[in-house]
Amino acid sequence: MQEFGPVQILMLGFEGDKFSGEIIPELQRLREHDIVRLVDLLFVNKDADGNLSSVEHSDLSAEEFQELGALIGALIGVGAEGEEGLETGAEAGAAASAGGTFFDQEEIWDVADAIPPGSSAAIALIEHRWAIPLRDAIGRAGGYTVSDEWVHPKDLIAAGQLLQAKQASTG
Repeated sequence: MQEFGPVQILMLGFEGDKFSGEIIPELQRLREHDIVRLVDLLFVNKDADGNLSSVEHSDLSAEEFQELGALIGALIGVGAEGEEGLETGAEAGAAASAGGTFFDQEEIWDVADAIPPGSSAAIALIEHRWAIPLRDAIGRAGGYTVSDEWVHPKDLIAAGQLLQAKQASTG
């Protein structure tokens, strides 16, 4: 099983077409040194007339994508239904990520609606590979996170609990 590092959700907006060509080479450098990995990247451009174009990219193989989807689903399942939800959540997460993306047409339209004509936006799920050995060393020392703003398993469990509460109130 692949080991995954902490994942950060990064949302960026860009006015006009002022791209200087610096972003892609820097991202490639970070990826080449196994510092980060793009779990999923959605880039949406809206031209001055409101026409949309989008590009999506991931560094994960189809197998890695399903594995990460299963892990995310399992954690959400635990949050929603306790240990009983683990397997169901893992299966649902693997199935949902089978297409090789976490973003779908709805996200593309959501991003497009949020940006004005003549601008672009990107949503990136970035895995911080550098943090894996540090995280493991902190754990072996009995350390724990007090506060941060990363996407952690506890956030996914809380999302599952929120989903369960929402389902319970509607049904």
